[in-house]
Amino acid sequence: MLRHFDREIDQLKELLLRMGALVEDQINESIRALLDRDSAIAQKVIDSDTAVDQMELDIDQHTIELIATMQPAAVDLRFVAAAMKITPELERIADLAVDVCERAMELNAEPPLKPLLDIPRLARMAQDMVRQALDAFVRRDTALARQVIDRDDQVDLLTEQSFRELLTYMLEDSRNISRAIRLTFVNKYFERMADGATNICEMVVYLAEGKVIKHSGHHDAE
Repeated sequence: MLRHFDREIDQLKELLLRMGALVEDQINESIRALLDRDSAIAQKVIDSDTAVDQMELDIDQHTIELIATMQPAAVDLRFVAAAMKITPELERIADLAVDVCERAMELNAEPPLKPLLDIPRLARMAQDMVRQALDAFVRRDTALARQVIDRDDQVDLLTEQSFRELLTYMLEDSRNISRAIRLTFVNKYFERMADGATNICEMVVYLAEGKVIKHSGHHDAE
Protein backbone atom coordinates (compact mmCIF):
# COMPACT_ATOMS: atom_id res chain seq x y z
CA MET A 1 0.00 0.00 0.00
CA LEU A 2 2.86 2.38 0.87
CA ARG A 3 4.60 1.78 -2.46
CA HIS A 4 1.29 2.29 -4.26
CA PHE A 5 0.80 5.59 -2.43
CA ASP A 6 4.31 6.71 -3.42
CA ARG A 7 3.47 5.96 -7.04
CA GLU A 8 0.28 8.02 -6.76
CA ILE A 9 2.25 10.95 -5.32
CA ASP A 10 4.79 10.64 -8.15
CA GLN A 11 1.96 10.61 -10.67
CA LEU A 12 0.47 13.73 -9.10
CA LYS A 13 3.86 15.45 -9.27
CA GLU A 14 4.19 14.45 -12.93
CA LEU A 15 0.75 15.90 -13.71
CA LEU A 16 1.70 19.16 -12.02
CA LEU A 17 4.97 19.36 -13.93
CA ARG A 18 3.24 18.70 -17.25
CA MET A 19 0.75 21.45 -16.47
CA GLY A 20 3.58 23.76 -15.43
CA ALA A 21 5.49 23.08 -18.65
CA LEU A 22 2.43 23.91 -20.74
CA VAL A 23 1.84 27.12 -18.78
CA GLU A 24 5.49 28.14 -19.21
CA ASP A 25 5.14 27.59 -22.95
CA GLN A 26 1.98 29.71 -23.01
CA ILE A 27 3.79 32.57 -21.28
CA ASN A 28 6.68 32.37 -23.73
CA GLU A 29 4.36 32.29 -26.72
CA SER A 30 2.29 35.18 -25.39
CA ILE A 31 5.48 37.26 -25.16
CA ARG A 32 6.36 36.30 -28.76
CA ALA A 33 2.87 37.18 -29.95
CA LEU A 34 3.14 40.60 -28.32
CA LEU A 35 6.68 41.50 -29.39
CA ASP A 36 6.48 40.03 -32.91
CA ARG A 37 2.93 41.31 -33.43
CA ASP A 38 1.98 37.79 -34.48
CA SER A 39 -1.75 37.15 -34.21
CA ALA A 40 -1.39 33.51 -35.32
CA ILE A 41 0.76 32.75 -32.28
CA ALA A 42 -1.70 34.65 -30.08
CA GLN A 43 -4.59 32.55 -31.38
CA LYS A 44 -2.61 29.36 -30.77
CA VAL A 45 -2.18 30.31 -27.10
CA ILE A 46 -5.86 31.15 -26.77
CA ASP A 47 -6.83 27.80 -28.32
CA SER A 48 -4.53 25.84 -25.99
CA ASP A 49 -6.20 27.17 -22.85
CA THR A 50 -8.73 24.32 -22.79
CA ALA A 51 -5.84 21.86 -22.34
CA VAL A 52 -4.73 23.70 -19.19
CA ASP A 53 -8.30 23.76 -17.88
CA GLN A 54 -8.55 19.98 -18.40
CA MET A 55 -5.24 19.41 -16.60
CA GLU A 56 -6.55 21.38 -13.63
CA LEU A 57 -9.65 19.17 -13.50
CA ASP A 58 -7.52 16.00 -13.76
CA ILE A 59 -5.25 17.10 -10.90
CA ASP A 60 -8.24 18.08 -8.76
CA GLN A 61 -9.73 14.63 -9.26
CA HIS A 62 -6.42 12.94 -8.49
CA THR A 63 -5.92 14.86 -5.24
CA ILE A 64 -9.47 14.17 -4.08
CA GLU A 65 -9.01 10.45 -4.71
CA LEU A 66 -5.68 10.46 -2.86
CA ILE A 67 -7.18 12.05 0.23
CA ALA A 68 -10.29 9.87 0.14
CA THR A 69 -8.62 6.49 -0.38
CA MET A 70 -5.05 6.69 0.91
CA GLN A 71 -5.33 8.53 4.24
CA PRO A 72 -1.92 10.16 3.70
CA ALA A 73 0.52 10.90 6.51
CA ALA A 74 1.09 14.54 7.51
CA VAL A 75 4.03 15.24 5.17
CA ASP A 76 2.25 13.67 2.21
CA LEU A 77 -0.98 15.46 3.09
CA ARG A 78 0.95 18.74 2.92
CA PHE A 79 2.08 17.80 -0.59
CA VAL A 80 -1.49 17.07 -1.67
CA ALA A 81 -2.70 20.32 -0.07
CA ALA A 82 0.10 22.24 -1.82
CA ALA A 83 -0.85 20.64 -5.14
CA MET A 84 -4.46 21.72 -4.66
CA LYS A 85 -3.28 25.31 -4.13
CA ILE A 86 -0.64 25.38 -6.87
CA THR A 87 -2.88 24.03 -9.63
CA PRO A 88 -5.35 26.97 -9.59
CA GLU A 89 -2.40 29.38 -9.60
CA LEU A 90 -1.05 27.75 -12.76
CA GLU A 91 -4.49 27.86 -14.35
CA ARG A 92 -4.79 31.58 -13.55
CA ILE A 93 -1.34 32.24 -14.99
CA ALA A 94 -2.39 30.45 -18.19
CA ASP A 95 -5.53 32.60 -18.33
CA LEU A 96 -3.34 35.69 -18.02
CA ALA A 97 -1.22 34.51 -20.97
CA VAL A 98 -4.46 34.25 -22.94
CA ASP A 99 -5.36 37.79 -21.84
CA VAL A 100 -1.98 39.03 -23.12
CA CYS A 101 -2.66 37.39 -26.46
CA GLU A 102 -6.12 38.91 -26.74
CA ARG A 103 -4.68 42.38 -26.12
CA ALA A 104 -1.85 41.64 -28.58
CA MET A 105 -4.34 40.82 -31.31
CA GLU A 106 -6.15 44.08 -30.65
CA LEU A 107 -2.87 46.01 -30.72
CA ASN A 108 -1.87 44.34 -33.98
CA ALA A 109 -4.84 45.97 -35.68
CA GLU A 110 -3.27 49.41 -35.08
CA PRO A 111 0.18 50.94 -35.65
CA PRO A 112 2.65 50.41 -32.77
CA LEU A 113 2.36 53.06 -30.08
CA LYS A 114 6.06 53.00 -29.21
CA PRO A 115 9.06 50.66 -28.98
CA LEU A 116 8.40 48.19 -26.19
CA LEU A 117 11.15 48.35 -23.55
CA ASP A 118 9.78 47.96 -20.03
CA ILE A 119 7.07 45.45 -20.97
CA PRO A 120 9.52 42.84 -22.38
CA ARG A 121 11.65 43.19 -19.23
CA LEU A 122 8.57 42.77 -17.07
CA ALA A 123 7.40 39.80 -19.13
CA ARG A 124 10.75 38.01 -18.85
CA MET A 125 10.90 38.65 -15.10
CA ALA A 126 7.45 37.15 -14.67
CA GLN A 127 8.36 34.20 -16.90
CA ASP A 128 11.56 33.56 -14.92
CA MET A 129 9.68 33.74 -11.63
CA VAL A 130 7.13 31.15 -12.78
CA ARG A 131 9.90 28.83 -13.99
CA GLN A 132 11.88 29.22 -10.76
CA ALA A 133 8.74 28.71 -8.67
CA LEU A 134 8.18 25.37 -10.39
CA ASP A 135 11.86 24.46 -9.93
CA ALA A 136 11.56 25.32 -6.23
CA PHE A 137 8.48 23.12 -5.98
CA VAL A 138 10.17 20.14 -7.64
CA ARG A 139 13.26 20.43 -5.41
CA ARG A 140 11.38 21.64 -2.32
CA ASP A 141 13.94 24.43 -2.35
CA THR A 142 12.80 27.05 0.16
CA ALA A 143 15.86 29.25 -0.45
CA LEU A 144 14.95 29.56 -4.14
CA ALA A 145 11.29 30.03 -3.22
CA ARG A 146 12.17 32.96 -0.98
CA GLN A 147 14.36 34.49 -3.70
CA VAL A 148 11.39 34.42 -6.06
CA ILE A 149 9.15 35.99 -3.43
CA ASP A 150 11.68 38.78 -2.92
CA ARG A 151 11.72 39.54 -6.67
CA ASP A 152 8.04 40.45 -6.61
CA ASP A 153 8.88 43.94 -5.35
CA GLN A 154 11.05 44.53 -8.45
CA VAL A 155 8.14 43.51 -10.67
CA ASP A 156 5.83 45.94 -8.89
CA LEU A 157 8.31 48.79 -9.35
CA LEU A 158 8.78 48.05 -13.05
CA THR A 159 5.02 47.85 -13.55
CA GLU A 160 4.62 51.26 -11.95
CA GLN A 161 7.44 52.71 -14.06
CA SER A 162 5.90 51.40 -17.28
CA PHE A 163 2.48 52.75 -16.31
CA ARG A 164 3.90 56.24 -15.74
CA GLU A 165 5.50 56.20 -19.19
CA LEU A 166 2.27 55.04 -20.84
CA LEU A 167 0.38 57.74 -18.99
CA THR A 168 2.56 60.41 -20.64
CA TYR A 169 1.59 59.04 -24.06
CA MET A 170 -2.09 59.26 -23.13
CA LEU A 171 -1.71 62.86 -21.93
CA GLU A 172 0.24 63.90 -25.03
CA ASP A 173 -2.34 62.75 -27.55
CA SER A 174 -5.84 61.39 -27.01
CA ARG A 175 -5.38 59.14 -30.05
CA ASN A 176 -2.86 57.15 -28.00
CA ILE A 177 -5.27 56.34 -25.22
CA SER A 178 -6.74 53.04 -26.45
CA ARG A 179 -3.34 51.55 -27.29
CA ALA A 180 -1.77 52.80 -24.07
CA ILE A 181 -4.61 51.35 -22.01
CA ARG A 182 -4.19 47.97 -23.69
CA LEU A 183 -0.46 48.04 -22.93
CA THR A 184 -1.29 48.96 -19.33
CA PHE A 185 -3.49 45.88 -19.15
CA VAL A 186 -0.61 43.79 -20.52
CA ASN A 187 1.62 45.17 -17.76
CA LYS A 188 -0.89 44.12 -15.14
CA TYR A 189 -1.24 40.65 -16.63
CA PHE A 190 2.49 40.01 -16.32
CA GLU A 191 2.52 41.50 -12.82
CA ARG A 192 -0.24 39.07 -11.82
CA MET A 193 1.75 36.18 -13.29
CA ALA A 194 4.57 37.18 -10.95
CA ASP A 195 2.04 37.28 -8.09
CA GLY A 196 1.03 33.73 -9.02
CA ALA A 197 4.66 32.62 -8.90
CA THR A 198 4.94 34.23 -5.47
CA ASN A 199 1.88 32.34 -4.26
CA ILE A 200 3.35 29.05 -5.53
CA CYS A 201 6.57 29.76 -3.65
CA GLU A 202 4.63 30.41 -0.45
CA MET A 203 3.19 26.92 -0.87
CA VAL A 204 6.70 25.52 -1.42
CA VAL A 205 7.72 26.90 1.98
CA TYR A 206 4.60 25.34 3.49
CA LEU A 207 5.34 22.02 1.78
CA ALA A 208 8.98 21.87 2.88
CA GLU A 209 8.74 23.44 6.33
CA GLY A 210 5.09 23.19 7.32
CA LYS A 211 5.17 26.98 7.78
CA VAL A 212 2.45 29.31 6.49
CA ILE A 213 4.12 32.57 5.44
CA LYS A 214 1.23 34.09 3.50
CA HIS A 215 0.30 37.50 5.01
CA SER A 216 3.03 37.11 7.65
CA GLY A 217 6.07 38.71 6.01
CA HIS A 218 7.92 36.89 3.27
CA HIS A 219 11.45 37.50 4.56
CA ASP A 220 11.19 35.40 7.71
CA ALA A 221 13.42 32.41 7.03
CA GLU A 222 13.50 31.06 10.57
